[in-house]
Amino acid sequence: MSNMERMKELCELLKGASKAYYQEDREIMSNLEYDKLYDELEALEKETGIVLAGSPTVSVGYEAVDELPKERHETPMLSLDKTKDVEALAAFAGEHEILISWKLDGLTVVLTYQNGELLKAVTRGNGEIGEVITNNARVFKNVPLRIPYQGEIILRGEAVIRYSDFEKINAEIADEASKYKNPRNLCSGSVRQLNNEITAKRNVYFYAFSLVKADGVDFENSREKQYLWLKEQGFDIVEYKKVNGHGVAQAVKEFSEAVAQNDFPSDGLVSTYDDIAYGQSLGRTAKFPRDSYAFKWQDELRETHLTEIEWSPSRTGLINPVAIFEPVELEGTTVSRASVHNVSILKALKLGIGDKITVYKANMIIPQIAENLTGSGTVVIPDTCPVCGGATQIQKMNDVEALYCMNPECQAKKIKAFTLFVSRDAMNIDGLSEMTLEKFIGCGFVHEYADLFHLDRHKDVIVEMEGFGEKSYKKLTDGINKARHTTLPRVIYSLGIPNIGVANAKVLCKEYDYDIERLRRANAEELSQIPGVGGVIGASVEEYFADEEHNRWLDDLLAELDIYTEQVDESQLTLDGKVFVITGSLEHFANRNELKNLIETKGGKVTGSVTSKTNYLINNDTMSSSSKNKKAKEIGVEIISEQDFVERFC
Repeated sequence: MSNMERMKELCELLKGASKAYYQEDREIMSNLEYDKLYDELEALEKETGIVLAGSPTVSVGYEAVDELPKERHETPMLSLDKTKDVEALAAFAGEHEILISWKLDGLTVVLTYQNGELLKAVTRGNGEIGEVITNNARVFKNVPLRIPYQGEIILRGEAVIRYSDFEKINAEIADEASKYKNPRNLCSGSVRQLNNEITAKRNVYFYAFSLVKADGVDFENSREKQYLWLKEQGFDIVEYKKVNGHGVAQAVKEFSEAVAQNDFPSDGLVSTYDDIAYGQSLGRTAKFPRDSYAFKWQDELRETHLTEIEWSPSRTGLINPVAIFEPVELEGTTVSRASVHNVSILKALKLGIGDKITVYKANMIIPQIAENLTGSGTVVIPDTCPVCGGATQIQKMNDVEALYCMNPECQAKKIKAFTLFVSRDAMNIDGLSEMTLEKFIGCGFVHEYADLFHLDRHKDVIVEMEGFGEKSYKKLTDGINKARHTTLPRVIYSLGIPNIGVANAKVLCKEYDYDIERLRRANAEELSQIPGVGGVIGASVEEYFADEEHNRWLDDLLAELDIYTEQVDESQLTLDGKVFVITGSLEHFANRNELKNLIETKGGKVTGSVTSKTNYLINNDTMSSSSKNKKAKEIGVEIISEQDFVERFC
């Protein structure tokens, strides 16, 4: 085992022991053993001159900043010319050796080190000016904080979030509309957070792909030697293959076969001449450097026939259409289904059973319908729910039509409701996935929320279930017992009251002095007077607590809980009482949910429509003639851009 491998192993062992001891009140190694491993890691860091990110020998504190300063890059970062033609890529190489590597789909970051210490990290930005994110880069999972080389070094790489982490983060977001669309959007927002504690939780990785500057080091005119030197300094580098034109086709084939197994997102390949001087001698065009060439995957299209539309219900009653088609081979796997997302897209594609369609995998991963070659438009939108048989209804929000089940007792809603109840922002119970909840509900262990706190009654059966055992059962019960100590806003959010998100729950609890009985007795008119609440939310709350069964479930739940009141730093609630509406595309934030979360942490409120209670409409196209802009102008609501918001309130 190399020194680097041993250092990584020691970091994980020591972090695991610390977490167990300080956060979980259990001991997995003795103090003597911990000290021995710590001393070994410290000695290896001294020997190699490398300190890995997250090393227990250093402490990187969390810190929030008011804004991300801008900075001009020492050398402009150009885009790359692209091709989907393997022969064109082979011609680019010719007899020269090139390095073919993954084109990672994240956010490009430039790192600068001086005297062996990480000095600065800057995003690509527009290629000339980026945002300084040094504080965030310090908590990337694998960026070395200290390296052996003592001169100035500047390198470029891609910050990415792995698919496995992306799926975990999305699984904790109950609202389908708020889920992140892809790992790149999530990574972009994570890297550019104003509080690096959020960045740390997102598990961002950095892979170096280019060395810009390292004075005094002889790389023998080879980019590959630059890569190998960066590895010696403690950096993870992008995976690459070294070939000439004759080996390009085979290399591309090997990369394409590996895509489906990759845990990190990529959207193609990058080829660069190994001969540095030769590449530089070619110069650049107005837009592209001539020493590198990007290869984008040629979308593999297959014709097939639509055989069925499957309707998939969710907790909120939303029923999403899924296209089922005759199986086809795409990118080495058999594919037979693709999400259609909503009724609007279903109608736009004019889908009908038996229609001839073309399908592909976006970025060679996610199956999509490319085109409907028949366009019969004969798919019948169901008027009953496929799970409970209750009536359905098409509802239109933000110009998008979607189908909903209107039966409040729908079994699909029940499973999804329990999934929300145990989610991170609600009761935060580890070990209860949607699949596990479905098993427990199906076995009759769980009828109401309080039943989750009495799973010990069914221990003998649970430990014999597939995927369980004594260890998993103990982890589950530990998580349940830990969840008993909670706050009232978490409880209110966990109930799944329509239109009540995390921020609304906090506002309501604060308004009624954290007295659940006062909140229960409140009527819609009274509730609607609360800033940022309004008539729709007020009616939802009154209707929920008017239901006898809802109150019985809540009474039983409260008997299981130890509720405490969080102390809030009022000085941080700079947006208290202000109501925002967000529309249009965003640039500074990964998506609307991220901006919404920031506003809510500062005490503000985000709603979906412009009313007389709205203080600001955030729209980067402040001069557009959209319905929201028109409404804002009519009633005197100020329209601000995303940048205006950041400058004024962040």
